[in-house]
Amino acid sequence: MARPTRCRRVCVEPDCSGFVPRTGTGAGEVVLTVDEYEVIRLVDYEKRTHEQCAAQMEISRTTATEIYESARFKLSDSLVNGRALVIAGGHYRVCRGDREQGCGRNCRWAVQTKLCEKGELAMRIAVPYEDGQVFQHFGHTRQMKIYDTEHEKIVAEQLADTTGSGHGALAGFLSGLKVDVLICGGIGAGAQEALARAGIRLCGGVTGQADHAVKAFLAGTLNYSADAQCHGHEHHGDHGHGRCGEDKCGCPGAGDKCGG
Repeated sequence: MARPTRCRRVCVEPDCSGFVPRTGTGAGEVVLTVDEYEVIRLVDYEKRTHEQCAAQMEISRTTATEIYESARFKLSDSLVNGRALVIAGGHYRVCRGDREQGCGRNCRWAVQTKLCEKGELAMRIAVPYEDGQVFQHFGHTRQMKIYDTEHEKIVAEQLADTTGSGHGALAGFLSGLKVDVLICGGIGAGAQEALARAGIRLCGGVTGQADHAVKAFLAGTLNYSADAQCHGHEHHGDHGHGRCGEDKCGCPGAGDKCGG
């Protein structure tokens, strides 16, 4: 018995339903399904990897690659043979933000705002992020959630892709975004030192929902740990108490509080 096709997740149905060539319109048409369109959008337009595309669409990487190859052939058929392109059909469902932050980067149903210039009075907080939670391995995080806050309130937020930069480069990435505070789970000594050099305040060893952690930080009630190592990943250097930025918030005794 054939295995049932898994329903493919798409962020939103395309605004355009097709394209017609200026000449050669009598050559028939090519039908690009909505899930094929979504793979093209993610891989070619948003420059995602096939693995990232598969995760967002909730399918296997092999399936994502097969869909991509089929879609690319249909696009080439339309261009080379002058055939009309119709975007319709397929086995898919629209996400409608059924995860906390929608289906991923640029999701139209996510609660996101454009990452604008930070105001002089704003504090910018970053959290390694995955599925609404504080991701526990700083150097391997693929996304940061960025929060702009004023007067102990969140005024803007956005997901930013890190492209898997690694410990040292991630510190530079955060510095470039003018981040003031990093709330994270496990983090190695080398990354702690890089953050300190960048003047980024650190609260490590945090678990749970990212939004809740940021709100606790702003309220001055965030619990964090001195042992903020990325367990299961090798780091060089001392993982003990280190300097964590000019405000010295990040590596005191376990059970201490870190607040705004």
